[in-house]
Amino acid sequence: MELRELRYFLAVFETGSITAAARRCFISQPSISAAIAALEAELGAVLFARHRKGVSPTPAAEQLYVRARSLVDDALALKSIFAVEPAAQVSVGLMRSLDIPRALDLLKPLARELQLSLVEADAPCDLRIIARGMAADDEAFAPLWAERYVVALPPQHELRFKPSLVLADLKGQRMVARCNCENAQATADLGFRPEIAAVATTEEWAIALVEAGVGLTVIPEGAAPANTRVELRPLADLNLQREVGIAYRRADAASPAVAAALALLTPGNERRAA
Repeated sequence: MELRELRYFLAVFETGSITAAARRCFISQPSISAAIAALEAELGAVLFARHRKGVSPTPAAEQLYVRARSLVDDALALKSIFAVEPAAQVSVGLMRSLDIPRALDLLKPLARELQLSLVEADAPCDLRIIARGMAADDEAFAPLWAERYVVALPPQHELRFKPSLVLADLKGQRMVARCNCENAQATADLGFRPEIAAVATTEEWAIALVEAGVGLTVIPEGAAPANTRVELRPLADLNLQREVGIAYRRADAASPAVAAALALLTPGNERRAA
């Protein structure tokens, strides 16, 4: 006796018609008739009386119905216990100057547990991985790491012989400005007025221009790719750094998707969000 045959039997019993049962089960009428015939042969009892308007259950069918209904319901309940619920969807906005290898390590657990969508940091999203200074007034910020800013030098530049630089070393140097530089105002407040040779919209273009000898640039250390010929030097007299973390709207903190993402991204760190 197969569970499929019992399901077909229940459909016939509850609809009172072979035709209606076939429609309910999305199969042909001969398949329903064959299943009922197989049950009758196995049980040694007639289950339905056929007539022009359909079928009528016999006393044997009445008796079987209670057991069959229970068996099919139990089977469906058992299946639901082991059913895999669809993963919650979460969208994460990433700032352009993010340390990609570090971000990938951070996002791997998220991708295993949730349906992950990555967008630009200024696009609509559930949460963002950004620098603290980019967080909006209605966003909470949970810090992840801090990284310093370094000077990227072209190959063969005369400053490459210095293990570290000071801001005065950059005076008179042609610079590649980054559109997304978070510390431009900080250096301007110190009286640094660079000679801008070019403006780059992304870190990739900034590094490419430096590698081509167009000028120097100041860049987050993690945003500088490793497979280039540029030289990186710290600024010894300035504590230029940024704090990278997760920003999310306070109003969305109770959202299941956001809560799950925060638990995966900041284990033990959620209470430090400000």
